[in-house]
Amino acid sequence: MMARRAISEPPRMATRYATLQWVLYIVAALVSAAYVAWLALAQVNFLYPVWHDLIGIDRTIEIYGPRNRYRQGFELTSKAERNRLFAGIVDAIHARGAGLDTLVYHDIEGHALGTLLRAPEMVHLKDVAVLVDAFRRAGIVAIIATAALLLNIRKRRLAPPPAKSLLPRLLVPIVALAAAILVAGPVNAFYWLHTVVFPARHEWFFYYQDSLMSTMMRAPVLFGYIALVWTLLTLLLLTFCIALGRRISRA
Repeated sequence: MMARRAISEPPRMATRYATLQWVLYIVAALVSAAYVAWLALAQVNFLYPVWHDLIGIDRTIEIYGPRNRYRQGFELTSKAERNRLFAGIVDAIHARGAGLDTLVYHDIEGHALGTLLRAPEMVHLKDVAVLVDAFRRAGIVAIIATAALLLNIRKRRLAPPPAKSLLPRLLVPIVALAAAILVAGPVNAFYWLHTVVFPARHEWFFYYQDSLMSTMMRAPVLFGYIALVWTLLTLLLLTFCIALGRRISRA
C-alpha cells in the first residue's frame, strides 16, 4: 500500500501542476485578449460609423438635438462630424482625458456651433479615462504573464489537462456571472456597475435632453453593441492563444 502511494503521488502532483499552469495561462490570456481586442476596436473608433446607421443614432439626434436644454444646433451636424467627435472622445479617454474641453461641433458648412461637453460630462469621461488607464496597466501585466506561462508550458511540455477537469474551473465563474446578470437584468447590472466603479458624487447618468454625449451615443444602446463585438473578438483571440499553447506544449 505504501509503495503504491509513493509511486502514484508524483504523477498526481505533476498533473495538478500542469492543470494549475494551464488555468493561469488561460486566465492571463483572457485578460490579454480583452486588452488587445479593446485596442483593436479603438483603432476603428469602436465601429461607431456602423452603429450610427444600424441603431438609428441619426434619428435620436433629430428628436433630441432640438430639445437639449444646454446646447443648440446639434441636429445640424453631419454623420462625418459625429464620427469625428466620437473619435475625439475615444482619443481623450486613452490620454487621461486630455482634449475633452476642446471638442467643438460644427454644422455641415463648417460653422462652429458650440462645445460638445458640459462640465459634468467631462468629469465622467475623465473617470472613464482612469479606468481605461488601469485596464492598460492590467493588460500589459497580463501579456507579460501570458508570455511567461507560455514559455513555461513549452519548457516543461505541459500537456493541457482533459476538458472535464479544466472546463469546470473556467466555466463555473463565467456561468455564475452570466446568470447573475440575466437575473438582475443587463441594464440594471450596467447601472449598478457604474455605482461601484465611479466616485459617488460624480454624475454618470445623463438624459438626452441634457447631454449631447448621451444623444450622439444613444446610450446605453451603443455600449451593448460595442460590448458584443468586444466579447466576440476577445473570445476569438483567446481561442487562438489556447490553440497556440496546445501546439507549443507538443513542440
